Amino acid sequence: MTVPPPAAEAPRRAVCILGLGLIGGSLGRALLPTRQVGGWSPGEDSRRLAAAAGFAVADDLPGALRWADERDAIVVLAAELTAFTELLRGIARYAPHSLLTDVGSVKTMVSQQVSTITPQARYVGGHPMAGTAESGFGAGSAELFRGRTWVTTLAEHTDPLAWAEVAAMAIDTGARVVPTTDREHDAAVARISHLPHLMALTLAQAGEQGGPLALRLAAGSFADGTRVAATRPELIRAMCENNIEALVNALDDALAMLGVGRASLASTRSIATAATLGHQARLQFERQRDRRDSGGTLLTLTDPTVDQLLDVGASGGDVVGVGLGQGGSPIEVRAELPENPAP
Repeated sequence: MTVPPPAAEAPRRAVCILGLGLIGGSLGRALLPTRQVGGWSPGEDSRRLAAAAGFAVADDLPGALRWADERDAIVVLAAELTAFTELLRGIARYAPHSLLTDVGSVKTMVSQQVSTITPQARYVGGHPMAGTAESGFGAGSAELFRGRTWVTTLAEHTDPLAWAEVAAMAIDTGARVVPTTDREHDAAVARISHLPHLMALTLAQAGEQGGPLALRLAAGSFADGTRVAATRPELIRAMCENNIEALVNALDDALAMLGVGRASLASTRSIATAATLGHQARLQFERQRDRRDSGGTLLTLTDPTVDQLLDVGASGGDVVGVGLGQGGSPIEVRAELPENPAP
């Protein structure tokens, strides 16, 4: 569905990206045609490649944050989760009133860090549901987020205008925005991202234990099932170890299902129930994906409240356009809701 732009929009805000790896580098590439993009990364190679691509790259973190403060830029935490504390301390010192977002794979932990270290920042959590097993600026692409989901998280105190700025940035990359809360995000990604990483690690080890013959015979199902195990171990640890409560709940459910399947196989020599239920669950996922891809009902919200935005995400809808207006005109949010919501 083609979404018409609002009649008048404010100029797009500059963006300062702290961490110029796969996600940060791809974000900057996607935004360069429409925005000023600056940033910094601790790695000299990443800084050099980003500068060559057209980013305004600073030599150090204070320089990047001064650049952001001068332009009232959106500051994006795009480094590894383990680096966020140091970055937030820099923000608290050099750009404490920033409009701040991140691309981290957990949200409750980051929100707590922001409120503790830089409470004056206007923070909106973010998580683009995109990536590869590779890393570094060279692995990125301006098309990485196109057609993908970009989660934004809100709380009661979230400024809708701050959210709108972050959502507009995400939409400029070609992504579709899903509003939700920190807790709901973390519970969901524990099941569809963090648990699959643990399962991939387990499958990779089980295959290796089969010896050279097993690995020689491994084909599509093994390759697909273990793909994310190629992710750097420190990245997997950071996402899983910072979402322990939700991940343990998801892992308990998965272990219970595996236990039932094992017991059935040992006693009746059948996995009929597991095969049927798993097949049905996969088809349900495909139906929901197809509903999303086929479009839905377009809804326009004027100066929406936090609750109205959260309702869009809870209904399975996406935000597909944000008009920031100018001269005090209202925010316009265009959302696409599924015509036939999942049961």
